[in-house]
Amino acid sequence: MRTAAHNRNAVNAAREITLAQLDGSQRQGRWKGPAFEAVLLTAIFVAILTLLAVILWALTAGWERLDLNLLRNMPSGMASRLGESGMQSAIIGTFYVMVGLIVTVVPLGVSAAIYLEEFADHDTWYVRIIEINLRNLAAVPSIVFGILGLAFFYRGGLSLGSVVYTGSLTLTMLVLPTVIVTAREAIRAVPPSIRHASMGMGATKWRTIWHQVLPSSIPGIVTGTILALSRAIGEAAPLIMIGAATFVGWNPDGPFEGSFTVLPVQIFFWSAQANTDFHILAAAGVIVLLGMLLMMNSFAIWLRNRFTREW
Repeated sequence: MRTAAHNRNAVNAAREITLAQLDGSQRQGRWKGPAFEAVLLTAIFVAILTLLAVILWALTAGWERLDLNLLRNMPSGMASRLGESGMQSAIIGTFYVMVGLIVTVVPLGVSAAIYLEEFADHDTWYVRIIEINLRNLAAVPSIVFGILGLAFFYRGGLSLGSVVYTGSLTLTMLVLPTVIVTAREAIRAVPPSIRHASMGMGATKWRTIWHQVLPSSIPGIVTGTILALSRAIGEAAPLIMIGAATFVGWNPDGPFEGSFTVLPVQIFFWSAQANTDFHILAAAGVIVLLGMLLMMNSFAIWLRNRFTREW
């Protein structure tokens, strides 16, 4: 515990030094604060401008195919039937993969965060190894997780084959570090007075965590989870590695049987074709994917506001 206390003291000292350097009251630091703020605003402006450009391009290129046929019809590879081609199988496959991802990554990520933040002794060697690996895994390219999914979930180990839940497990490895880190931050943000008051009334540590800490940290956990899901819903490379088909004309039979595809893979397949009519379908698919992402974020915002507590 002494090491953890030293780390906290070092972080607090670094924060105070940074604030002092950015303080405009010092002669050498008068320009640093405004310059840093200008850089941040520029970065935000560029990011928003890029997003608007992508949305505008997709709307312009795919507007003529944004109809009910796109949602309720199966895809077609025949040029003569592109006007009726849809992406129902990709939408249903994406929904199944996301549901499997949520029911897997949320319990694992939150449980790991509770252990690391509330129970683990950070002076032990194995906890330090876990901490190092969490930081490293967050920067691993997604294709590496696709290879791991191919080795352990598709072939060896579980040998599930190319089914929906294989995709969910592969994406779980991809976003699990993000969920753990954000859940830890949300749990750490709960004031210690809540824990002390609960245990002072006779509650055990676990009951304090279950009835006080977790409900108070739900907004932060939900925010981190939706950020992780937003990354996962747009991944194509890991799913292609574990056998997600680029063209599927039927819906998955369930999480553990039948071939599947997802929206990013379907969009990739259409965009790689030489026929420009496929490119129109790909642009329309981008709008559908952004729409699903917007609905996920809207639900997360509602859920976060629903459980937000005033301290």
